[in-house]
Amino acid sequence: MTDLQGKVAIVGGSSDGIGYAIARRLAGDGADVAVVARRSEKLEAAAARIREETGRRVFTVAADIRKAEDCGRIIDDSLKHFGRLDILINNDGAPPLGDIADFDDAAWDKAWQQNFMSVVRLCRGAVPAMRAAGGGRIVNITALSALQPVPKFGLSVATWAGVIGYAKTLSLEIAADNITVNTICPGRIATGRLAKVFGAEGIGAAAEDGEAEKLKKVVPLGRIGEPREIAALVAMLVSADGGYITGATMHVDGGRRTNLI
Repeated sequence: MTDLQGKVAIVGGSSDGIGYAIARRLAGDGADVAVVARRSEKLEAAAARIREETGRRVFTVAADIRKAEDCGRIIDDSLKHFGRLDILINNDGAPPLGDIADFDDAAWDKAWQQNFMSVVRLCRGAVPAMRAAGGGRIVNITALSALQPVPKFGLSVATWAGVIGYAKTLSLEIAADNITVNTICPGRIATGRLAKVFGAEGIGAAAEDGEAEKLKKVVPLGRIGEPREIAALVAMLVSADGGYITGATMHVDGGRRTNLI
């Protein structure tokens, strides 16, 4: 467990999946958390579970990060509620799959707003508050495909690659303010996204028709990752123990990425 007592975090996409696991972990480690997602009812249910399990203050912000005004509201409402901001976790779903040459301008614009501009806007809003707090931590959640592209994932690959470049540049510009910026690229993690991509109702259902076994075979560790394992790395990066790590891009994939660097 890391010690996040007195810290305030904003966690995107936190009604389920990786975002929920991160919010739950940070609250369990002592942080107060603003949870963000589009669907209010599901978000409120997630917040209630985190409050009950951790005893921490959990504030909900129902918002669409594809909209500039909602990005501003996420930062403003969280600051009004908690009075400070120490941690920003940029996380959300992903754009549709398909042949990259077939996507029209509207599809590209939606992907750009969701994956890239949301990060730019939320970081722009968060950095002044982190400076006022004496430092901060920013972590972006992307995907392994941003480092090791695969067919049909072009909208995500192109826009998240931009996030990696943005994050590296930002890390250099705000390091003197004691603000770190890092990016995590998860591989195959047991979430609704994985089930959607591979046409299964879930990992349990996939196991019945052998699909889960196919997914596991391409992972050197021989299994699908768990959201809590991404959350554990996030918890370290945003803690005092992660204070000397910035500008890094990390793949958490059970060994799937084959490059040396």
